[in-house]
Amino acid sequence: MRETANQFCNAGWDVTVVNIARESWERDSGIDPTLLDQVDPRVKIVELPLSREDLETDIRLYSEERALNPNRWVTQLRARQQKTFPEPNFGEWRGALEKAVLDIHRERPADLLVASCVPYVNLAAAWKLWETAKVPYAVDFRDGWSIDVITGIEAFTKDSEMGRWEQKVLDNAVSLWVVNDPIADHYRARYPEFASRVEVVRNGYDADSAPGLAHSADAEAGLTFGYLGTVNFTPAHLETVLNAWRAAREREPLLAGARFEVRGHIGNGAGREANKHSEMLKQAEVDGVHFGGPAAKAEVSEIYARWDAMVLILIGGRYVTSGKVYEYMATGLPIVSAHVVEHDASNVLEGHPLWTGAVGLDEEKLAESFVTAAHMAVETSDAVHAEAMAHADQFTREVLMSVAVKKLVRRLADDHGGPPVQGAGSQPESIAAGGPTS
Repeated sequence: MRETANQFCNAGWDVTVVNIARESWERDSGIDPTLLDQVDPRVKIVELPLSREDLETDIRLYSEERALNPNRWVTQLRARQQKTFPEPNFGEWRGALEKAVLDIHRERPADLLVASCVPYVNLAAAWKLWETAKVPYAVDFRDGWSIDVITGIEAFTKDSEMGRWEQKVLDNAVSLWVVNDPIADHYRARYPEFASRVEVVRNGYDADSAPGLAHSADAEAGLTFGYLGTVNFTPAHLETVLNAWRAAREREPLLAGARFEVRGHIGNGAGREANKHSEMLKQAEVDGVHFGGPAAKAEVSEIYARWDAMVLILIGGRYVTSGKVYEYMATGLPIVSAHVVEHDASNVLEGHPLWTGAVGLDEEKLAESFVTAAHMAVETSDAVHAEAMAHADQFTREVLMSVAVKKLVRRLADDHGGPPVQGAGSQPESIAAGGPTS
């Protein structure tokens, strides 16, 4: 989303981003303030005082009902939230989001609104501005709404309330962005009349996240494997990876003194780093596993430069790609895949010279992948390391988003006459619902 806003600025647009307050992100999953340093200074950010009520941890602020029967309170909260828009946790934000985009439009008429989801209640704001002032809008789903990308099955029917919202919004959208071909195929099949407007816009990676150096592993000092990303997989998934790591260390001399570092967010709200995953990582310290907490964006390239191999742990299957797979490839380091074989990340990694391959979540095969990666780390030449980094060049986020934004602007011009072109006078105005600080 940050790069989307930046590329609209580069294309000559005046950009206003609507986001929730920074404190709300801190309550939810935490924030990385170093990401703000990379937001184009021309982007205007409007922060709304919206937050998830259920993530409040100060019990002094609880109502008597919540304190005495928290489960019933949450059930009633979910029901109330979905009265205005069919989405738990966020449905009640509809009114504030709609008002925000209308206020911005009144102050300076907008030429385009880009709704980034989740939450899907952002769609209500796009629809309100279209309904009120006929401001064209595009939808950026990243993943899909009507497809459960984890299970690969339909999330809701077309005649459900969510289905009616999705159909209504897409019927009038300039374009729909999704992250991979399987999700795009789902939407093209679900809405044949909309198929030509569905675009695959992959996540990509930021070039400054890659270490960009020839790598020499020091086996005597001990190899370091690393995972950087949100810990959103199940405890059972993590257990499989840790068991495979333990088995690999026991059988392979190169791994006898190796470390496995895990960096990233675990859980949200009151459950942040106070859950089963955290306990399992703590117990695995005897096997050289270390949890270092979240990493700031500004530290990422330095962290990768210290590692000798990457561990790609992903949920889902063919409908999930993950943004991290691109960044992992750009390190030029060996990559161990800890995900199902039929995963879109496997398609992206195909041809990467230092990928150990997709072996599924079989502990024995995964242990062999760790062993293979250890040998790759110490035996790979600088030339192969450079070849591995080059495999990721096509997925640089700046390039991907620049192309996507230019294509969207052209489509807008074709379908709606378009705003003033760059250099022709006043800058066209865009509103992004969702924002860089997330």
